[in-house]
Amino acid sequence: MFLTLTTTGTPTSPATDLGFLLHKHPDKAQAFSTAHGTAHVLYPEAGTDRCTAALLLEVDAVALARRGRGKGHGGAPDAALAHYVNDRPYAASSLLAVALSGVFSSAMRGVCHARPDLPEQPRPLRVEVPALPARGGADLVRRLFGPPGWAVTVEPVPLDTAFPAWGDSRYVRLVLESDALTVSEALRHLYVLLPVLDDAKHYWVSSDEVDKLLRAGDGWLAGHPEQKLITSRYLSRRWSLTREAMERLELVRLAEADDSEVEDIDNAVAAETETEERPAPLAVQRRAAIVAALQESGAARVLDLGCGQGQLVQTLLKDPRFTEIVGVDVSMRALTIAGRRLGLDRMGERQASRVKLLQGSLAYTDNRLRGYDAAVLSEVVEHVDPPRLPALEYAVFGAARPRTVLVTTPNVEYNVRWESLPAGHVRHGDHRFEWTRAEFRAWAQTVAERHGYAVEFTPIGPDDPEVGPPTQMAMFRNSTDAHDRKTGTGGKKEAEAA
Repeated sequence: MFLTLTTTGTPTSPATDLGFLLHKHPDKAQAFSTAHGTAHVLYPEAGTDRCTAALLLEVDAVALARRGRGKGHGGAPDAALAHYVNDRPYAASSLLAVALSGVFSSAMRGVCHARPDLPEQPRPLRVEVPALPARGGADLVRRLFGPPGWAVTVEPVPLDTAFPAWGDSRYVRLVLESDALTVSEALRHLYVLLPVLDDAKHYWVSSDEVDKLLRAGDGWLAGHPEQKLITSRYLSRRWSLTREAMERLELVRLAEADDSEVEDIDNAVAAETETEERPAPLAVQRRAAIVAALQESGAARVLDLGCGQGQLVQTLLKDPRFTEIVGVDVSMRALTIAGRRLGLDRMGERQASRVKLLQGSLAYTDNRLRGYDAAVLSEVVEHVDPPRLPALEYAVFGAARPRTVLVTTPNVEYNVRWESLPAGHVRHGDHRFEWTRAEFRAWAQTVAERHGYAVEFTPIGPDDPEVGPPTQMAMFRNSTDAHDRKTGTGGKKEAEAA
């Protein structure tokens, strides 16, 4: 039972970079023990122009039979011979998928400490599986591997070449080719879809298989047209697990749909010629402006209040200057999606120590939020009913009282620049209001005066001379901190305190 993974080199990236990605040296043949045999990794060819890695799995059929999980026994006494005479040593199945995850675990996660730039780079890939059981035939193979981005070649294997009238077997020879996928994506596709095509697993499927499926399916399974079939077969048709997986995938799909809807309107422009470069989505510009303001403030410990599905938290985690990042949201559903987006369950200990997700309402004071350098309310205030704004104001500026507070909110005057937005409509169905620039400034200045902050305003997005920017941001600084910054005494006070 084996498969090969081949890549070709480019002027800037030799093909032997595959060794870095797989964490296996091209000049060595290595062997790894598995629960059902020995996995070998070797390189039939390893040059700068072309490099091939092969995974060969030697299955111990006797040991597999003794565990009572051999394929084909069916539980019937007269099928005992099938424990020993079956396709398990030869045809790609869940045995090979488990070997893939064990031998190439770092590559599947997209981790490469020696060359951290490599895992995110798509590269020319060719995967060959000589013997693949395909319950559903060649058409199903194409339907499964085509949507994630593979060019699929499937050759049915005849039952016997000497007797063509017998027809084809249920096995195929599979070749996958792509120039747009990463090695991590390729391995995760194989990990899920090999046992799906075999429609059987050699081990008992428990509830943790749902987490494995969603980890390996991150980024491609939620939108796959054969999602239901993949989920059902991967989980051995266990109805309760399949339902749980489908519900969690639907949450992911809805989250992605919400993001795309927001970014569609955020990225709208009045007129765009074919030669004009498409601008970055407003959501991306907004996060960049927030990060820049936090960096300028010197904040290290940051609250993301109303963090939603964790987009800003994810961005902040990429900057080591932010040593503690706390996302707070009233919705457990949003926090669950945020946790999956961040990959908290597979995050390293050091990185995990920097981030925390808390459920809480911004309408109430919360002692857990005291003592932070900065707090961000990004596109939050417009979701709060106006009578409850004073409660939010006190909870953030009066009780939590971070040194810096950033508030972003839509500028309703800019809405006329979006032809896709009907007149008189707000940008999102959950917005309770949208402020003009004057209304936002009046609210922010009142809040600043009431709680001892200084405030300044920054446009985000194109600043239209008539209607202003699409997003407006207020940066509140504790008055003492703002005075120290102007007079240059902040550093002196810190030194004296030290």
